[in-house]
Amino acid sequence: MTGAAGTLVGRRRARIAWTGPAGESSGIFTRYPFLIVVLLLSAFPVYWTFTIASQTNEAIGQTPPPFLPGGNFLANARRVFDTVEFAKALLHSFVVAGAITTSTLLFCSMAGFAFAKLRFRGRNALVLIVLVTMMWPVQLGVIPLYIEMQALGWAQHLVAVIAPTAVTGFGVILMRQYTIQAVPDELLEAARMDGCTSFGLYWHVVVPALRPAMAVLGLLTFMQAWNDFMWPLIVLSPQNPTVQVALSTLAAGHYMDYTLVLAGTAMATLPVLIVFAVFGRRIIGGIMEGAVKG
Repeated sequence: MTGAAGTLVGRRRARIAWTGPAGESSGIFTRYPFLIVVLLLSAFPVYWTFTIASQTNEAIGQTPPPFLPGGNFLANARRVFDTVEFAKALLHSFVVAGAITTSTLLFCSMAGFAFAKLRFRGRNALVLIVLVTMMWPVQLGVIPLYIEMQALGWAQHLVAVIAPTAVTGFGVILMRQYTIQAVPDELLEAARMDGCTSFGLYWHVVVPALRPAMAVLGLLTFMQAWNDFMWPLIVLSPQNPTVQVALSTLAAGHYMDYTLVLAGTAMATLPVLIVFAVFGRRIIGGIMEGAVKG
């Protein structure tokens, strides 16, 4: 009986190891093809952008259009730099996106730590105000914000794009919620007993614990700042553009030169792809760590 029972137990363990705790072996054969299809559908627009950017206007007018990259990408890229001040636009976008990302990570993590772990009068009311700012449509604040930039003398300068988004309500709430679950009160009390100040707690205890969430917030902020179009179009001049404003200038003519526009779009997409390729593993690790802790 013992041998038979052992055999049954061994077979059951092998079946669990194959099917998973919920018998999901059949789902493997449907899940991965579905994920592959989603991946292909998501990557096709990027591939098509680089494909058209490497062709000529005569080639894309053919029926059917070419589905393989051509050899004219460098020539189209040179035309982009000759048509608009694309180098200046790329530099401005790097400055704006980098400054906004750095300030957002700094101020949002500090505010999140204060709202999560420090006790002061009016804390809950301030958190409520931050939540209300997330419900306020951005378009409603464009006119008063532009008037404010004019009064400060910042209009037509990059600081007018950086300052309004130097800190965001979403970032503050994200850092607050992550600090609550990632930083134990006992750890802060032990550091205080060792003579650590509030800023010391933030820098030496909170920041290392917030690195996964800060990686996620940093990528989201960089992408949003890099792709922002409406506010830079309003507050900056055509001679002082960001990359999205420069792309709109390429597409503003009576005749749409698709190879020119998509060549500029491809070059504007490359920095975002590089950032995700370099920091993607850390960002995905931060998301998974947050999911496990949650």
